[in-house]
Amino acid sequence: MQRVLIIDDNPDIIDALDLLLSLHDYQVSTANTVKEAVLAVSNQQIDLIIQDMNFSQGTTSGAEGKDLFYQLKELSPNTPIIIITAWSQLETAIELVKAGAADYLPKPWDDRRLLDIIANHISQSVNSQSPPQSNLIYQSDAMTQLVAMAKKVAPSDISVLITGANGCGKERVADFIHQHSSRATQPFLKVNMGALPSELIESELFGVEKGAFTGANTSRAGRFEAANGGTIFLDEIGNLSLSGQMKLLRVLQTGQFERVGSTETINVDVRIISATNAELSQAIMQGEFREDLFYRLNVVELNLKPLVQRKDDILPLTYYFIGDDYQLSPQAQVFLLAHTWPGNVRELENMCKRAKVFSESELLRPEDFSPHANAPAIPSAHTTRLAELDEASHLQSVLDNHQWIISRAASELGISRQALYRRIEKHQLMQKG
Repeated sequence: MQRVLIIDDNPDIIDALDLLLSLHDYQVSTANTVKEAVLAVSNQQIDLIIQDMNFSQGTTSGAEGKDLFYQLKELSPNTPIIIITAWSQLETAIELVKAGAADYLPKPWDDRRLLDIIANHISQSVNSQSPPQSNLIYQSDAMTQLVAMAKKVAPSDISVLITGANGCGKERVADFIHQHSSRATQPFLKVNMGALPSELIESELFGVEKGAFTGANTSRAGRFEAANGGTIFLDEIGNLSLSGQMKLLRVLQTGQFERVGSTETINVDVRIISATNAELSQAIMQGEFREDLFYRLNVVELNLKPLVQRKDDILPLTYYFIGDDYQLSPQAQVFLLAHTWPGNVRELENMCKRAKVFSESELLRPEDFSPHANAPAIPSAHTTRLAELDEASHLQSVLDNHQWIISRAASELGISRQALYRRIEKHQLMQKG
């Protein structure tokens, strides 16, 4: 289990974050003073830090939090630090992203967004200690072709548009491209257009000048400035307003823009990866999306098929989500393969979490995944053997791809080395040649 350190002087925030992370299988340490935070990082193995900016009651400058950030980076330079801060301190948070912070989130934060950021940066931190490995779990021909194309475009700076239904894993593909790019050590910031009010999207992307609108009491940089030199991922790109689309088109063409309410031109070098679950061609016909911007974003399109169309990925993904401590009964395998997955990979992940909570044993049954599951007939020995052969074939392929370097193969599979050794023994796999 990865250990996350929460640093905040507000006990309510610590309790809320502790509960959220504990429910998602993270070990949690907490600190509510600078001294406690420094001691925790000095004396424990910390995989990721969530840090607030203020520690002195009545102050809002964030100076103490800024000083602490630099102390922590010196103590543990490879540990990702996520800054959680008030809206008035976003300028300082963006400054810290430029100085090496993994990301920032304004208060109040979105739980799902925070969990995604944590998982992404812990994965990147682990992968940075060895050659980049795929964090995509797949076996289907459709995903094999998509990953091959993603590997080809990753080293370049061309724009990529990832299309597919909600829950298919578009953000994971964006992670993969950045991890395999020449910008992998530079900032990687994500903006979910669908989660932001339309009137705030432009200021979030491009920053805002003091007095530009009611409530803009300070000037602050936007995500493009924070991502300078790295990559920005624009999810649900179809939600961007027409004026925002014009600014984005200019960034793609020239690398230039102005903050909202400012006439000063800012230059940035940012690679853009975008994603959409909408038919942008229809939005173009309706005058809601610029055709010239579409062609700039869509230099390469990666289309993620829904999970029901890539059934070969279902069992590998399930084993990844349930972890080493659980196995699938034959009935559960049949149930999972027969399900239509309207919520795609996200639905499968949530059902696996449910199964681990409700299962009374290490062998998971259909009813553990869903209270409405109709338990299928017990499959024949032939069906069970086919499921085992699918897993054996996938394991053999991954091991061969990594020349049987167990640590790298286990990293791609998302399991521990011990679990991989057990499955090699179970399936009597052998290195070829």
